[in-house]
Amino acid sequence: MRVATDPLFSRALFALRRLIDDPDERCAEADVVLVSHLHYDHRDLRSLRRFAPGTPIVVPYRAPRLVRGLSRLNVIEAQPGDALTVAGVDVEVLPAHHDGRRSVAHRQSAPALGFRFAAQGGSAWFPGDTGLRPDVTRVRPVDIALMPIGGWGPTLGDDHLDPEEAVTAVGQVGARWTLAVHYGTYWPIGLRRLRPGNHQHLFLTPPMRFHEAVREQGAGTVPLTPTVGERVGLVSDRDAARRAGPS
Repeated sequence: MRVATDPLFSRALFALRRLIDDPDERCAEADVVLVSHLHYDHRDLRSLRRFAPGTPIVVPYRAPRLVRGLSRLNVIEAQPGDALTVAGVDVEVLPAHHDGRRSVAHRQSAPALGFRFAAQGGSAWFPGDTGLRPDVTRVRPVDIALMPIGGWGPTLGDDHLDPEEAVTAVGQVGARWTLAVHYGTYWPIGLRRLRPGNHQHLFLTPPMRFHEAVREQGAGTVPLTPTVGERVGLVSDRDAARRAGPS
């Protein structure tokens, strides 16, 4: 089962530039696409149009009326509290603490979302862009958490997670593995020269700080920071026992 979350494949997006290799073409092959909010770097129409026609895409409620251009996909609107089954994936829609507008220039908004999803005996939690929330403890434990740990500056604000906050959230939910996302990919033109400290703190060091936070907080999760294009195989205790056979 293949689930894509907030896919962004573009080399450039306004002032942002992709500073790492392009993703593999197979990244645009998914059974379900989950979009957490309307910001351009999370609901990129060019990237979404690369998915096959009819691919189910779960978007925030009212999103199709605020951002057009996805009619070739099977658009499903959702809001916090919804429980959906899409292409064999059970999706719980969660609230997120984040601006739900397309940009600061827009007045209308849609709810920012997070997702807990499960299929074929495995489960995952993707909180979307969000700050720490007191209700995160209501999320049931998962096999893997997909946790944002950075951004593209100049600051993160209170509606994003830094590496330490991401680990705190995982500790409150529970996850065997935690895959760090939302860091080290895009950076604004010229900002590295103007604010080198920001580039160091928000672009370069998040993965190291993430691993350190897991150790310091004793979060009980395995931190994952694979390189671009690296494939990581994860085996649960249940699957490992099944493969080993009877003792």
